[in-house]
Amino acid sequence: MAFIFDDTNAFQEIESGKPVVIDFWAPWCGPCKHIAPIVDELAQEYEGKVLIGKYNVDDGADFLAEYNIRNIPTVLFFKDGKLFDRNVGSTSKEALEEKVKSLL
Repeated sequence: MAFIFDDTNAFQEIESGKPVVIDFWAPWCGPCKHIAPIVDELAQEYEGKVLIGKYNVDDGADFLAEYNIRNIPTVLFFKDGKLFDRNVGSTSKEALEEKVKSLL
């Protein structure tokens, strides 16, 4: 199961320095529904290696502004406490997994 991020824990988890992947989504977003199961699968497959989770844009503000999230789905990849890569729009499991592997 994917981790649930919010404005408080997202900053904390990134600052920890471990690899972090955050999927920005909303319940009303069709493309978000397409990648949701992919994010869940990757979260399970990389548990203990990479923290992979979801951030509901309807519930947030500060973190969205900090990383200039304007379109969803957007997936951010963090390595060593810094933004490493970004994926905007729907994509395949293979493409996301390749970016997750690059964090290790």
